[in-house]
Amino acid sequence: MAFEGLTEKLSAAFKKLRSKGKLTESDVKEAMREVRLALLEADVNYKVAKDFTASVTERAIGSKVLESLTPAQMVVKIVNEELCALMGGQAARLASASRPPCIIMMCGLQGAGKTTHCAKLAKMLKSQGHRPLLAACDVYRPAAIKQLEVVGEKAGVPVFQMGNINPVEIAKKAVAHARDYGNDYVILDTAGRLHIDEQLMDELKNIKAAVTPHEILFVVDSMTGQDAVNAAAAFNEALGIDGVILTKLDGDTRGGAALSVRAVTGKPIKFVGVGEKLDDLEVFHPERMASRILGMGDVLSLIEKAEKQFDEKQAEELARKMQENKFDFNDMLEQFRQINKMGDLKGILSMIPGIGSQLKDVEIDERQIARVEAIILSMTPAERANPDIINPSRKRRIAAGCGMKVEDVNRLIKQLEQMRKMMKQMKNFGKKGMRGMPRMPFMPPLGRRGF
Repeated sequence: MAFEGLTEKLSAAFKKLRSKGKLTESDVKEAMREVRLALLEADVNYKVAKDFTASVTERAIGSKVLESLTPAQMVVKIVNEELCALMGGQAARLASASRPPCIIMMCGLQGAGKTTHCAKLAKMLKSQGHRPLLAACDVYRPAAIKQLEVVGEKAGVPVFQMGNINPVEIAKKAVAHARDYGNDYVILDTAGRLHIDEQLMDELKNIKAAVTPHEILFVVDSMTGQDAVNAAAAFNEALGIDGVILTKLDGDTRGGAALSVRAVTGKPIKFVGVGEKLDDLEVFHPERMASRILGMGDVLSLIEKAEKQFDEKQAEELARKMQENKFDFNDMLEQFRQINKMGDLKGILSMIPGIGSQLKDVEIDERQIARVEAIILSMTPAERANPDIINPSRKRRIAAGCGMKVEDVNRLIKQLEQMRKMMKQMKNFGKKGMRGMPRMPFMPPLGRRGF
């Protein structure tokens, strides 16, 4: 989970502050030493960590903070604001062109996921109503063109390629093709190298001079930490990048690159890759990321994830069934599948305020949803639509069909009954309020056993 180690250490530092009713200047400085160590362990650039804690300390030791009724909360608020500023303050927009097509040049070292993220960005643009075109300008890496064609097909986006000819010529022809066929975005997948070299930079400079891209995005693996920041700085100095795409952020428990890249390069992080699927690309919101780092959750991103996966008509149909108390196993199966599409379960739960800090020692079995699905799929259509007909002999047959125990089937039936009971109470919410409402059982419990 992203920033897991940093979040844990910052929470420990702030817990010490909250345990003291009144703060002194030495208390704040001691907490900031711990914060600085936490940042350095997270592979944040040394100068960035030093400047950050100095800025927080300067603001926090003022009389307005130390003499307030809740000084510890004020310090956390200052840290949150400074983290947000460190990462850019607000989300940076992708460039657009007054006269299409808008040309986006993707560059980076080999292995960062550049080709895949070309397709991810293209799919995101397509979902927003644009007509992107992918251009295969990497003519050196074996099967690079084929890979772009495969991911382009999965994203439903056309790919322009001319084989292994001069990349500069391919880029020019791709832009001309986009103008002729009405594509409003052209995404150039340029060649990468295992390290920064003069030949790579010369080629990128030639492509830049030939097509004058509106946006140059540097794609970098966030798990490489300071190496990622150094590579971004080198590309920016040689090429003049406009923004950064951080890949594999979901697997980066430290987060040093995300916290350092803006301060070192002066360029914003525009997107982050948070998974292997083509939908796993998010706009980078500094304020939301700061909230996640401090263990405060990220409700807005959670809502956006849900909106992407949940169909409006399905939601209306589900609402109707809830009102009529006709929720059955078919609906439950659909709900669990939608949750599964949203990504890593622990990552989703960490976005809920107050939950993330409790997940440290909790082992979440991602197979729980698969077990629920197996039980439901072992039922007949009639049993799924009308759970009341499931008698003991049917339970034994269902358990045998999915390789589980009757107790597991009973547990799932009880969970459905809880959901129905909750929905019935929600129907009468206007009269009775929320008092006595049972725990939300839509998500599987967090432990190993049961679901």
